[in-house]
Amino acid sequence: MTAETQAASRPSIVFDGVRQVFTSSDGSEVIALDNTSFNIGRHEFIAVIGPSGCGKSTLLRILAGLIRPTSGQVSIYDKAVTGPRDEIGIVFQKPTLLPWLSIRDNLTFPMKHKYGRVTPAERERGEELLELVGLKEFGGKRPDELSGGMQQRAGIARALLHDPEILLMDEPFSALDALTRDELSLELLNIWTSRPKTVLFITHSIPEALLLADRILVMSARPGRISEIIDVDLPRPRSMETLTEPRFNELANHIRRQVFSRHGH
Repeated sequence: MTAETQAASRPSIVFDGVRQVFTSSDGSEVIALDNTSFNIGRHEFIAVIGPSGCGKSTLLRILAGLIRPTSGQVSIYDKAVTGPRDEIGIVFQKPTLLPWLSIRDNLTFPMKHKYGRVTPAERERGEELLELVGLKEFGGKRPDELSGGMQQRAGIARALLHDPEILLMDEPFSALDALTRDELSLELLNIWTSRPKTVLFITHSIPEALLLADRILVMSARPGRISEIIDVDLPRPRSMETLTEPRFNELANHIRRQVFSRHGH
């Protein structure tokens, strides 16, 4: 096995016995995650689904290096995550674009903020990404001149500007209407296919998870644990037609039983 093949076959991301405990304002402890272990392969698309408050976003924030786990460890390519990493891009529920900047300048703002400048190559990449997400004609507009879906497209493009190896997405389409949500899910699939990334995608939507993911982590109610890992054996490329396949409905019903079961299994 070549070094390149070994690198491709070993997990990109490892969660090993991660536990996260928060202390409430009254001094009581809340266990957000308990004994959470799983691996993510390079360029694998993983969706995380579970009831509200089960620790999905906590999982993402730990991987992003925004919080340190109470115990256990998260590593990326065998290096422990101790803080934010350059190879990670993040897309939040709201795009948090700066209202006084154009969409074009919003895309390159993180580079300007971090390095004090934007290179011609970065500007050129920004233009390519605007085209990739269907916003080529809107680069000069301000965020308030765009719809919610278009703003979220800009948020995705911004996260991709530095070409991260890993893309973390925290319910990025949840605030959008159903049609726009479907449209952006397909757009994300196209982007992931053309520019492969290792993706961790948090969602409340079972159809969205099945349409996008290679595997789905089903989480139990708090304290959050992985109750099941489901291989999504639906053929790619996927489309809206995928939602009508018998296997899609079979998987969706299985996940519903898992998520809504009183005992989480």
